[in-house]
Amino acid sequence: MTIEETIHDKLARRLVLTHLEVVNESGSHNVPTGSETHFRVVLVSDAFEGLRLLARHRLVNETLAEELAGGVHALAIHTYTPAEWQERFGAVPQSPPCLGGKAREAAS
Repeated sequence: MTIEETIHDKLARRLVLTHLEVVNESGSHNVPTGSETHFRVVLVSDAFEGLRLLARHRLVNETLAEELAGGVHALAIHTYTPAEWQERFGAVPQSPPCLGGKAREAAS
C-alpha cells in the first residue's frame, strides 16, 4: 500500500467524512521521481463542528503520526465542516446515479 493510500485509509477510518482528497504534491518539490513526501489533504466532516483550526489540525496530525514521523516531510491540511465547505465552495460534487447492471434492467 502506498503512503497516499495509507493516509486516505487512516483518515477515512478515523473520521466520518463528507469529502476527502489526498493529493501527492511531491512532484512539485525537489525530490526523486515517485516520492511520497509532500501531501495535501482536504477533509469535510461534521467532526470539525465547534473545533478551532488548531484542534482540527491536531486531530489529523494524531491520526497520521506514524507517517509524519517517517517519510512524510510536509502535510498541508485543509479542514471544513459541511456548512463551511458549502459556503466557500458550493456543494460537494456527488457521483451520478449508476444506471448500469441491475438498475438498467429494472428501468427497462
